[in-house]
Amino acid sequence: MKKILLLAAMLCCLIGAAQQYPDFKPQRFDEDYGFLAADTTTSGNWYKVVKYTPLSASGTTYMSFGGDIRYQYFYNHNEKWGDEPKDPDGYLFTRSLFHADAHFGQHFRAFIELQSSTADGKKNTSPVDLNPLDLHQAFAEYSGTLGNGSLAFRVGRQELLYGSQRLVSVRDGPNSRQSFDAAKAMVKSGSLKADFFYSNFVIAQKDIFDDAFSNKRRFWGSYFTFSNVPLIKNLDAYYFGFKRKDAVFYDGAGKEMRHSVGARSWGKNNGWRYDAEAIYQFGKLGPKDISAWTASINAGYQFSGLSFKPDVGLKAEVISGDRKEGDNRLETLNPLFPRGGYFGLASIIGPSNLFDIHPSIDLELSKTIQWGIDYDIFWRYSTHDGIYAPSVVMIYPAGTSGARNIGRQLESEIVFTPNKYLYFRFEITWFDAGDYLEASGAGKDILFVGVTSQLKF
Repeated sequence: MKKILLLAAMLCCLIGAAQQYPDFKPQRFDEDYGFLAADTTTSGNWYKVVKYTPLSASGTTYMSFGGDIRYQYFYNHNEKWGDEPKDPDGYLFTRSLFHADAHFGQHFRAFIELQSSTADGKKNTSPVDLNPLDLHQAFAEYSGTLGNGSLAFRVGRQELLYGSQRLVSVRDGPNSRQSFDAAKAMVKSGSLKADFFYSNFVIAQKDIFDDAFSNKRRFWGSYFTFSNVPLIKNLDAYYFGFKRKDAVFYDGAGKEMRHSVGARSWGKNNGWRYDAEAIYQFGKLGPKDISAWTASINAGYQFSGLSFKPDVGLKAEVISGDRKEGDNRLETLNPLFPRGGYFGLASIIGPSNLFDIHPSIDLELSKTIQWGIDYDIFWRYSTHDGIYAPSVVMIYPAGTSGARNIGRQLESEIVFTPNKYLYFRFEITWFDAGDYLEASGAGKDILFVGVTSQLKF
């Protein structure tokens, strides 16, 4: 009872401070609470002390703390279309993140974040599901001016997130977020923002503090964002390089050296929104030449003058797969480090060798409750390639069937956000297995139910 009362008191204090503090960022190191130096009222405001604890008389040297606690219950009937062991009572995921952000004057800072991910009731777990305690981020940063803009250098373990998160994401949907051991330079000048980085992907392990430095997956690149571009609003242009020692695809395996070049245009205007992106990949997989690509469009319109402000959207994407087995080319797209729940929280299929059409509608039932419904139809781009999980692990090979039809997915979710600190979500997904899945395995329809509750501070 005491714990419940303490939690209730904490929530009341947070809700009372909701108007005083800015919204949380997708990457918590982007938050800056230095403005609290001007607020000299600390009596009775423990949350202000948590977000800003001065360590110097000037207030420019200070500490800031924060975190994220998330509980998720999942029930998955016929996981992997009936080919995975059953978890008859469902399973519970718990993820806790806690960070400390130290600022030393105007130019130097250090950021550290711990992550704990647990899984109860799930028979088959990966390190993405279960990673009891590890160092998720730990970096040092210097920032300064560059002409009329700014320049910053960051070295250490850190999250990377770019654009629509098609290729580089924090992977917030699954139980463990992903990070990189990286050196990164960031430039801002007028309407231009540019990042340059070189990194090694942190491969998660299941034990405590065992996510060690690894050079098995190297990742480097540059990302440019131009804002206020005439006609198209915003433009991203980027290059990513990727090297992996142990790549496996349906039509080849071995050392992978892959280069990705892409462009993205996105914006909003008078209720309309759009996000269009195209990517081409080239390089080598063993002796094979890589030639892969994808193109996508995500557009929609919100009828703000109608009841519930319906937002009607349509996504469509084509993602290449290998078209001829045994030749000297590999045409399967590698999505690198995408968001885990690429086509919904159920994370059933990953973005390789696909063509999909995805209409949706979102309704604003109140200021704090949103209801969304979407329908996704999947086909194989090439019948000579299989289908893959979001981690680019093959689910089924190509030779089991010549059918293109993978299946249809209907999803509905209700999201309740009473304030910026609390988040609740209920989701139900039904996947109707198509001809290819019925020929490749058990081919049973999937029913997935998920409940999420989350507290940020």
